[in-house]
Amino acid sequence: MSGALDGIVVADFSRVLAGPYATMLLADLGAEVVKVERPGMGDDTRHWGPPYAADGTATYFAGVNRNKTTRWLDLASPEGLAEARELALRADVVVENFKPGGLEKMGLGYASLAVENPRTIVASISGFGSGEGRELPGYDLLVQAMGGLMSVTGPSAGHPTKVGVALVDVITGLHAVYGILAALRHRDVTGEGQHVEVNLLSSLLSALVNQASGYVAGSSVPGILGNDHPSITPYGVYATADRPLVLAVGNNGQFRSLCRVLGVEALGTDERFVTNPARVAHRDELRVALEEALAARGASEWHEALTGAGVPCGPINDVAGAFDLAASLGLDPVVAVPGSAVPQVANPLRMSATPPTYRLGPPPMPQFEP
Repeated sequence: MSGALDGIVVADFSRVLAGPYATMLLADLGAEVVKVERPGMGDDTRHWGPPYAADGTATYFAGVNRNKTTRWLDLASPEGLAEARELALRADVVVENFKPGGLEKMGLGYASLAVENPRTIVASISGFGSGEGRELPGYDLLVQAMGGLMSVTGPSAGHPTKVGVALVDVITGLHAVYGILAALRHRDVTGEGQHVEVNLLSSLLSALVNQASGYVAGSSVPGILGNDHPSITPYGVYATADRPLVLAVGNNGQFRSLCRVLGVEALGTDERFVTNPARVAHRDELRVALEEALAARGASEWHEALTGAGVPCGPINDVAGAFDLAASLGLDPVVAVPGSAVPQVANPLRMSATPPTYRLGPPPMPQFEP
């Protein structure tokens, strides 16, 4: 079955996470992705372990590098640079996350490539953009801190906490993909390529959505609320008789149903809780009342009863539990790749005509002569 991006060649000069994630998603849709790596070293994430897959591959690397082949090129040598330029000029898309200006110094930037191939598309990923922030190191943790995400994440005020995955890299990779797809569409219409730029800081600010909009449009600087929501209550983690339960009550009807199932119907008409703004204003009092009722039963029992009544809720799974849930729902979260011993997390897209495909496992690390 052909993929939506069959025939598109991607020269992948990126490493670590944001760029490789973007190029893997393009590869899943049929693009031919050629990953350029340094001989003897390769992508940094080849060495980021444990954990390791059964064949010894670092699972970090394996998670974002399927469906690719590798060209081992020393860009510091004339021969390696010449091969890299040939690849870049042949490619429809070049993806890179060198420090801004780095690729240009090697003659592989957009301005240089477009002279010989006006149809070329170059996607550049950086930490803080190609202007005043060009020299700042683009690490996900730094951007989580400097970009405000940690200021709204954590158990309580004074305890800023990072998200448990390099989320900013992932979001930036997704932004890179849709920028590349838009550039390909533009080229289909005009015959012209273009330079696509995306950076971690801007991607994070966009992804802060309601928190960012609250500041930009409402001059409200958000802080840490633990697991609570700044604008909706009850929307957080609540204690039960055995383990925590998440409630995600988004409207007044759901709140009344919650109160009915918990046997505390009076809360649904209490003036302190009858509307969402009132509930937000009295969130601490409401938490006490709800947890008193929730203490009567365990999380699994409440989950079944509340879900049956149309109240959004759920237990807090670990990663294993999350995969078990997805499997039980028929979502097939794990896929096997032909010829590879490394299982893969499924691409989340479902497409009726051109679904994602799994053709190649993560490229192996060859043995190089010392």
